[in-house]
Amino acid sequence: MRTFTEGGTMQVAYVVRDLEAAMKRHWDIFKIGPWDIYQFEPGKVQNYFYRGKPATHTCLIAVAWSGDTQLELMQPLTGYSIYDEHLEKHGEGLHHIKLFYADCQKAVETFTRKGYPVIQSGRIDEDEHYYLDTEKDFGYIVELGNAGRIRPAERRYPA
Repeated sequence: MRTFTEGGTMQVAYVVRDLEAAMKRHWDIFKIGPWDIYQFEPGKVQNYFYRGKPATHTCLIAVAWSGDTQLELMQPLTGYSIYDEHLEKHGEGLHHIKLFYADCQKAVETFTRKGYPVIQSGRIDEDEHYYLDTEKDFGYIVELGNAGRIRPAERRYPA
């Protein structure tokens, strides 16, 4: 299990339209991978919220390690989420960086007081995630996460 520094960057994430093509490109050119692939959807993700309402979207998530940083690719499939918002506004590209906080609830309260409320959140197994409304000041979204344990990937690329 990896260890992270409180408040340190643990992930850099990109929204893509074609997850398979993005993974292949990262693997073929830079040998980044293998990629662990998950489908996030209501039922698998607990406490799943988008802009204060229960989330109904489905997306594919792929993660791979590059040194001490996890890279994440997200492809929206159904419904509507902050990933769709990003594609409409910016196209493919950098979506968020994820910072580690052992106590995400405390961090959420702190950043909400600073003017950065949660715009999307959820928990899969022991792993919590909270996207903050930071784009207006930073040009990207900041995600808070606790690096909790998560089930094995549904598949891997390359196989």
